[in-house]
Amino acid sequence: MMTLRKAAARGAANHGWLDSKHTFSFADYYDEAHLGFRALRVINEDKVSPGMGFGTHGHRDMEIISVVLAGTLAHQDSMGTGATITPGEVQRMSAGTGVRHSEFNGSKSEPVHFLQIWLLPDRDGLTPSYEQKRFTREQKRGRLQAVATPDGADGSMRLNTDARLFQTVLDEGQQVTHALASGRGAWVHVATGSIEVNGQRLEAGDGVALEDVAQVTLTGHGGEALLFDLA
Repeated sequence: MMTLRKAAARGAANHGWLDSKHTFSFADYYDEAHLGFRALRVINEDKVSPGMGFGTHGHRDMEIISVVLAGTLAHQDSMGTGATITPGEVQRMSAGTGVRHSEFNGSKSEPVHFLQIWLLPDRDGLTPSYEQKRFTREQKRGRLQAVATPDGADGSMRLNTDARLFQTVLDEGQQVTHALASGRGAWVHVATGSIEVNGQRLEAGDGVALEDVAQVTLTGHGGEALLFDLA
């Protein structure tokens, strides 16, 4: 079974300095039909104006992943981390017992475009932690590159939940297939361009839930996608 979530149907918030699209219910946007998918709770597509950003605020008991698509994201947190995240880099922050952080556009002249992703951890009360890794386009081109997993497979970051996040870049006609174990579900989010998912063509910002299928096949039309394998 496939359930399509079109980009234009997402929640939206525009604060001038921030243009945000919400795949699932978030902040002032509430849709009972789209509260999340399994452990996946948030996919926000954010575009932040130069020099602007999110001031210091707190999180707890959540796995938070940021994927920068364009521009530079500057991060600081109460663990003492100070970092910049650029296209190709992925950040994982486990909020655990509580962490405070800020995120700002690291450029005074160019916007930053990134995906903010939240997943429920497998248990509460974890010690907060931070990780950041680069995955090049060549690592992702024509294959599913693991970027966050429970066991750090394929050089991925370690995730404190039974979920695996992959990224892929697919040129026209390139195809990858991911086997889905019995009882698990998948969510695919198209970050840029266009990609077919099990024969259904999706454009940038579109997402799709897949359940009760044995495999997920992605066919490229010049695009980049994220695939979540979820318990």
